[in-house]
Amino acid sequence: MNVCGIDEAGRGPVIGPLVICGVMVDEKDIPKLKAIGVKDSKLLTPRRREQMAAQIEMVAKHAFQIVTPKEIDETLRSDSMNLNWLEAVRTAMIINELKPEVAILDCPSNNIKAYKEYLKVYLENKELDLKADHKAESKYEVVAAASILAKVMRDKEVEALKAATGIDFGSGYSSDPKTRAALEEVLEKHPGILRHEWATIKKTKGMKKLSEFKE
Repeated sequence: MNVCGIDEAGRGPVIGPLVICGVMVDEKDIPKLKAIGVKDSKLLTPRRREQMAAQIEMVAKHAFQIVTPKEIDETLRSDSMNLNWLEAVRTAMIINELKPEVAILDCPSNNIKAYKEYLKVYLENKELDLKADHKAESKYEVVAAASILAKVMRDKEVEALKAATGIDFGSGYSSDPKTRAALEEVLEKHPGILRHEWATIKKTKGMKKLSEFKE
């Protein structure tokens, strides 16, 4: 029986994409993930995540959905969508691609029942055994594996953006001093990599306009 774990990385940053990953293994191969030592990606160093990612890819199938800042902004401006629903739709796309018998996902919504019902609308296999849980990456090895691949892919996307823009904006999270220091330059030169609906960006735009007005 094929089991798929799904998790995301980059839900909260002001710069760069949201990456959702699905990892699928035969149920009998879950001990292989345990032997690798998979755990919540946030508990691992970048180097260890990369090492584990290579090992995971050797024993499991995987699929990604990369959600751009533009798509996130459009979702947040919509009257009918929100970030949870967007994540549900893209999660369903991963499940439809991998076609597992069981899917276990880290639920971003407080209302697990409503989230599952919404996601099921987009599933090709209506009989899928779908499990959703909070902190699933700390409870299921297959979800922990997905969290690692998602984080490694997100880090690669961020590094590619830094190389393309020539701006070292750090992690892309507003809690990162390097990110905050670079926001005005990124806003001016490369606005397409920003999530404009984030409060941090709206505040930066307001401060920039005020500064221009004073001059």
